[in-house]
Parts: sequence; structure tokens; C-alpha cells
Amino acid sequence: MIAPLLVGQGLAHAFGERLVFRGVDMAVAPGDVVLVVGPNGAGKSTLLGVLSGLVEPVSGTVERWVEAHQMAMMGHATFVYSQLTALENVRFWAKVYGKDARTASLEEVLQRVGLAAVALEPAGTFSRGMAQRLSLARILVVEPRLVFLDEPATGLDAASVTILHREIRTLAASGAGIVWVSHDVGRDISLASQVLHMNGGRVAFWGQAKDFDVETVCSAQSSLL
Repeated sequence: MIAPLLVGQGLAHAFGERLVFRGVDMAVAPGDVVLVVGPNGAGKSTLLGVLSGLVEPVSGTVERWVEAHQMAMMGHATFVYSQLTALENVRFWAKVYGKDARTASLEEVLQRVGLAAVALEPAGTFSRGMAQRLSLARILVVEPRLVFLDEPATGLDAASVTILHREIRTLAASGAGIVWVSHDVGRDISLASQVLHMNGGRVAFWGQAKDFDVETVCSAQSSLL
């Protein structure tokens, strides 16, 4: 049995008297891609904050068998420094995490996310999609063991989503565990090993992706559009 990277038990969170979710039990092992899905307001992003340690749950426990510097998060905020070039951004994060900061190594990462041609341009001139890809490069350069993704495809065109999917597969193949909040389960389910479906403040499904009823959830989400 593979030792887990993270285990959450009996997790609950509330904002004042408003319960967001309760009774969340889950685990992430090396190579797992856990897709977290559900309607708006289900608490997906809040759960991600709890699992990563950024938010304290009102009850339950989270155990992590990785150090803080072995975790990385990509969400709506890119954490990109607009006044720095793309190359300077990834060099900064490489140095913060004690990783290889040689130009050749960093240019290789930028090549992987399709930004090699603009490596020396200020990130402040980038489109939203380009900034998201630079944020992905920030994740890749630190070689994390545990990755938290909060709707990382926001603002990405089809080509960029293809890059994102490829790198998620690569991270999982390297042994990283990934917790991925997605608003497009039909598009992203093929990469998942497990699915956590949150709805109405509770866990509606937790199990292997192959056993998850994608069509029902997609139909329910479409009816809300």
C-alpha cells in the first residue's frame, strides 16, 4: 500500500453561522489526481484552502506528509510579478525554493509552457492566459510533491488547456499528488484518478473516477447556465 501524502478526516468549515461543508474524508497518494467538482458555492475553493493549510477548519484534521516547501498552489491569483520578465519570475521562484536557477534550465520550463519566445518580456504585458501559463511554470520549477489547483484553466485558450493537461499528467507521473478544483468535469475527468463531488454542504461522491457519473453532473450544471 502506498503511503499517503495527505489525509483529511471529518473536515467541516463555516462562515459565521453559514455551514459551507461538513464530513469531508479524503486522501491523496503519490500520483493521484483528485478532481474536486460541484456547483458554485459548494465550498470547493474553501476545501482547497483547508487542505493546503491556508484555512483552518472548524472541525476535523488534515495530516500532511510533505514539507511546506514541497507544496505549490495555482489558482485565480497568478502570483506573477508584473515588473519582472518571464525568465526573472521563474528564476525568483527557483531561488526561493532552492531549485536550479540556471538560465538553460529555466528556459526549458518556459519552453514547456509555450513562453520561450517571450522569456525576456515583462510579465505585465502578458494576456490573462499567458500569465496563467507563467504561473504554471512557477509550479513546475519548484518540483512540488503536493499540488493544489483552483480552476487553473480560467482564462486559457484551447492550446493552453492542452499544455496544462499535459503538465498535470507529467506531475502525476513524477509521483506528485494533485488536488484539482474544476468547473468543467466533462473536459477534465479523463486525467483524474479520484473524484470528490461536493453538493449541498456534504460529500455527494468520493471514489475512483471510473465510477463517477459524469453525465448526471454535467447535465445538472448545464441546467444552471
